[in-house]
Amino acid sequence: MPIPLVNSIASWFLKKRFHQIELFLKYPNEVQEELLLNLINVAKHTEIGKAYDFATIKDYATFAERVPIRNYAEIQDTIERSRKGEHNLFWPTPIKWFAKSSGTTRSKSKFIPVSQESLEDCHYAASKDLLCMYLNNNENSQLFTGKSLRLGGSKELYKEKKTAFGDLSAILIDNMPFWAELSSTPSSKVSLMSDWEHKMQAIVNETITENVTSLAGVPSWMLVLLNNVLETTNHAHINDVWPNLEVYFHGGVSFGPYKDQYQNILPSSDFKYYEIYNASEGFFAIQDRNNSSELLLMLDYGIFYEFIPMDLYATADEKAIPLSDVVLHKNYAIIITTNAGLWRYKIGDTIRFTSLDPYRIKISGRTKHHINVFGEELIIENAETALKKVCRRTQAEIVDFTAAPIFMKGKEKGAHEWLIEFKTPPKDIDYFKELFDNALKSLNSDYEAKRYNNITLNKPQIKIARQHLFHDWLKQNDKLGGQHKVPRLSNTRQYLDELLKLNT
Repeated sequence: MPIPLVNSIASWFLKKRFHQIELFLKYPNEVQEELLLNLINVAKHTEIGKAYDFATIKDYATFAERVPIRNYAEIQDTIERSRKGEHNLFWPTPIKWFAKSSGTTRSKSKFIPVSQESLEDCHYAASKDLLCMYLNNNENSQLFTGKSLRLGGSKELYKEKKTAFGDLSAILIDNMPFWAELSSTPSSKVSLMSDWEHKMQAIVNETITENVTSLAGVPSWMLVLLNNVLETTNHAHINDVWPNLEVYFHGGVSFGPYKDQYQNILPSSDFKYYEIYNASEGFFAIQDRNNSSELLLMLDYGIFYEFIPMDLYATADEKAIPLSDVVLHKNYAIIITTNAGLWRYKIGDTIRFTSLDPYRIKISGRTKHHINVFGEELIIENAETALKKVCRRTQAEIVDFTAAPIFMKGKEKGAHEWLIEFKTPPKDIDYFKELFDNALKSLNSDYEAKRYNNITLNKPQIKIARQHLFHDWLKQNDKLGGQHKVPRLSNTRQYLDELLKLNT
């Protein structure tokens, strides 16, 4: 298809879609309530719909009063029935696909239902919206003159008797429309290779001869790929390999710890970074402005949102609130009800609202991945912001990190132990440690209070990880691949102790 025609079609779709986006920007709470009532009506004859009498639910208050908030363990049995081919349990249309959650633990995998509606009206709709917003903000874009290099999961789609499961990326690729396949690289065959290490070089070999204009994938794994591209081509900068590359669409983990490394190999001042927030459960938010660190919450993808203030989470006073009741800068756990049959489901992520008109957010961490052994409430956002600040001061570069508590023994105070793999280590690790401790104090008043005069916490301990330690740990746990992540913070020492054993 000629490029001018592609651009014309994209422009037409852009204008059409922006009219719909303007609707939820102007009437966000009304759009959300209407969406909820539609989901309830569609599912009223399902097993869950009959159990909670969806037919008589006419407003949010009744829905919240009647339907309990659930985690995965509480719905797992029903999902297993659905995987075996039972229909009309939690959603009326047959569920053919289940996204196997990558997770970060060795616990049993989660199988998240993916309906045809969630594929079309959420995941694929979001991909189109992302392009719309980017093109709207960058009228001279030449995005469609080349291909998008996508870096997805490493598992193929496993067919069962009546259903199939795999990484969300495998499901999306398996159902991808032909036009998307033509505009992407590498091929589906390479994208779905299961051996991550062989797959990485196969991607390099297949893509270095393409005209790549955009990148899409998780920052940690994309950085590995790009460094392999530079090594294979013997170039210093990615722009030398793909001169028309103009944007990187990223999500999955925080971009902060990696930004400086990307700017080193992509030094062009015109290069754009666009963040997305998606998961197996749905596509939630998109960066809608150039050079922004905030994400626009998308309110018409068949997902109804509720939020639990983190100071009440997992307490006797825990209560979810609708979008209309949120306030700025407070940490919330997200609860979702979706067009794939998840009802008031805890996804395990935490966010903060940075704007209420429109609703824009920042991802702050995970409900389980924080350290609060001593009342310090240290979240991932604190850790990553502090590390970024200190790395810039010391000219250090980080590959990966994790942290866990050092528990009190006798009269000895507690502390945090950090294991950091550096690409470029600081010249003075003690100075790095001092700066890092002070940065955490400036970002987190609870941490600062516990560190005051070492009242509860001693100074943090930092151990330097050997090269490739985190890669080897992920490999040992069969978690190599584009959607797998190293647990950053934990209230237990499980991950840290496993890593320390390998750190020889």
